[in-house]
Amino acid sequence: MAKEDKKWIEKAIKHPGAFSKKAKDRGKTTKQFIRAVQRNPKKYDSTTVKQANLANTLINMHKGR
Repeated sequence: MAKEDKKWIEKAIKHPGAFSKKAKDRGKTTKQFIRAVQRNPKKYDSTTVKQANLANTLINMHKGR
């Protein structure tokens, strides 16, 4: 695995904390907001949907440890 491949998470997260702030502004936890976005992706912009998918991936990676 090249050094570039190991740093994919840092490159994928352009604005750290942005998704959590969106969730907090709506009065939800991050997991609740992920579920809401994934259930109805047409209601949210494409950036939020991508952030939700990445957040879900990172949460699931953490569970595996």
